[in-house]
Amino acid sequence: MNKTKIEWCDSTWNPVTGCYHDCPYCYARRMVARFGRKYGKSADVKAHDVLELSNPIKGENGKYLPYPTGFVPTLHRYRLHEYRRKTGRTIFVCSMADLFGEWVPDEWIEDVFAACKAAPQHRYLFLTKNPQRLCDLANRKILPYEENFWYGCTLDNKNARRYPGRIRDNTFLSIEPLTEYMNAGLGSFGGAKWIIIGAETGNRKEKVVPQKEWIDNICEAANLTQAAVFMKDSLIPIVGEENMRREFPW
Repeated sequence: MNKTKIEWCDSTWNPVTGCYHDCPYCYARRMVARFGRKYGKSADVKAHDVLELSNPIKGENGKYLPYPTGFVPTLHRYRLHEYRRKTGRTIFVCSMADLFGEWVPDEWIEDVFAACKAAPQHRYLFLTKNPQRLCDLANRKILPYEENFWYGCTLDNKNARRYPGRIRDNTFLSIEPLTEYMNAGLGSFGGAKWIIIGAETGNRKEKVVPQKEWIDNICEAANLTQAAVFMKDSLIPIVGEENMRREFPW
């Protein structure tokens, strides 16, 4: 478990790393590339392979490699129980992966859920770009309905996949990076209790800077259903500190 600069959680925890979504603005891929140059190259794997590690791997400098398999989806089994004795906090699970990607085995997901249940003092936030997998797991009675489990979906534009049905009460949406006007209104967010909004960071050449009216429209839609709104600090230059909302649903 690691401290984090992500404003809406206390810590990140990555028992699974790596992803095949290939989003052009992905901060996780940039981070792995950065540390990969410093610590070593990715493993030699085929497209859409997944890997498992039972023990951490050290580099030539004697330090443990944070991403020894690069951005190939990997289950780090040795991380599953590393935080049980920690005091309660809000944890973003798999910030460097999509735990519900189509390539992730059910066994991995169930092992992560079991590890979370073994440390009930924490609040767990799960975020995916593949919400259909959440619904599939719910239909097969695999998705836990724990009060301290929150399930989120990432939206970056109005055509992004949304929840195809309400899976439970503790749901949220992360609209980050906001890349276009969403034209949101009543019912647009499927009953989610929490809406996170953020602008793209980094120096990507095609980076989109959202307009204030895009953000105002999302907030107005959230107000209609009384959803909490959390604006990331990347929005301060756009809306001004005096208009920032940093609300939590719990």
